[in-house]
Amino acid sequence: MRTVLIALAAAVLAAAPAAAERIDAARLAALPEADVVILGEVHDNPHHHENQAAAVEALAPAALVFEMLTEAQAARATPELMTEPEALGEALGWAESGWPDFALYAPIFAAAPEARVYGAAVPRAELRDVVRGEGALPEDAARWGLDQPLPEAQQDRREAMQAEAHCNAMPEEMMPGMVRAQRVRDAALARAALAALEETGGPVAVITGNGHARTDWGVPSKLARAAPEVSVLSLGQLESAPEDGAPYDLWLVTPEAERPDPCAAFRS
Repeated sequence: MRTVLIALAAAVLAAAPAAAERIDAARLAALPEADVVILGEVHDNPHHHENQAAAVEALAPAALVFEMLTEAQAARATPELMTEPEALGEALGWAESGWPDFALYAPIFAAAPEARVYGAAVPRAELRDVVRGEGALPEDAARWGLDQPLPEAQQDRREAMQAEAHCNAMPEEMMPGMVRAQRVRDAALARAALAALEETGGPVAVITGNGHARTDWGVPSKLARAAPEVSVLSLGQLESAPEDGAPYDLWLVTPEAERPDPCAAFRS
């Protein structure tokens, strides 16, 4: 299932905000200053992780927030392990996580060996309950707007994007729950980023998928709602240029990752 999401999540993009700017990889060494810098990715694309590592090295963040790690996992990323990829991957239990090979992500940790690592992953059992409509929203749901329905047009659009990301092979009635889970994960990333900023003074670099990096409804919008005084920069990394721009402050295009047909499993 994660392979499907990796391959297709970045394929459907909305119109960009007026300030969106396309850049090249050379600009990653001199990104504009911000309290929180969100570095998007397509999870299995090695070019994206190389770019994230370059950006992190230049930013020298006080904290790194990972979508891929729980709080418990992040606590195991001690300073002495940050530049020891094999030992760090083992300590994090990465091989059992379902994410792409740790070799893709290790250079990001090594690029900021003094940074404090934070995890923003929502436990899978909790997410399953959220998808089914059986789980309670976080206690701070109102802070992130989770207690409010989305505008109808946005809800419909996001459900259609979730359906496409799952090869249109999942029951239609599951799509509202999938969108609800995405919103909860956006809030978890924003919450972790603000905690990291408060505890370290920043800057904070957030490593996450392009969907969460979107300025229109992803983590940046949650941060703008909860902490408008915090400056945020969002970078999206795409595998092809969208027709109508991209919903990020800055964006770039890289070669595609080599991957099998993500929808093949649904046709077998």
